[in-house]
Amino acid sequence: MKRAGATLSQRRQKAKRVRYLLLDVDGVMTDGTLYFDESGREIKGFSIYDGHGIRLLKKAQIGVGIISGRTSAVVEWRAKDLGIEDVHQGSRDKVAAYEIIRAKHRLEDEAVAFIGDDLIDIPLLRRVGFSIAVASAIDSVKREVDWVTQKKGGEGAIREVIDFILSIQESKRR
Repeated sequence: MKRAGATLSQRRQKAKRVRYLLLDVDGVMTDGTLYFDESGREIKGFSIYDGHGIRLLKKAQIGVGIISGRTSAVVEWRAKDLGIEDVHQGSRDKVAAYEIIRAKHRLEDEAVAFIGDDLIDIPLLRRVGFSIAVASAIDSVKREVDWVTQKKGGEGAIREVIDFILSIQESKRR
């Protein structure tokens, strides 16, 4: 199912239903660059704005989880720092990891948003209720989603999405 972008009105409707946000890591939580120190340990940079946004989302009782195709100890550390409990790394089949999270939290597809950036993300982006690509995503991913952020991965794109979801849900509560 090719989405080719949703209108602002459609995005607002989708954002109203979000109860859980799933995140890819490389290229979404980070800028996609891999850094290694002299010992070969992986180093990643994360946006402080994205982190604060994740805390705001959790405070609003919207769940957050990570599904990454790669495995990194740094991701475990960052997830723990942010209080993210659902972390699935080394997931070549992201839909399978999604099914575990969906069942655990009794979520309908429409209640889940996912932010991705690369080919491995497309099957899950097609499945969730609100699909999002970061501005730095590859073109074939951008063609599949409801929304493409203005900001790039690792540079506040997650916060952009969270601010949108929270602003819509706050207006829904009034």
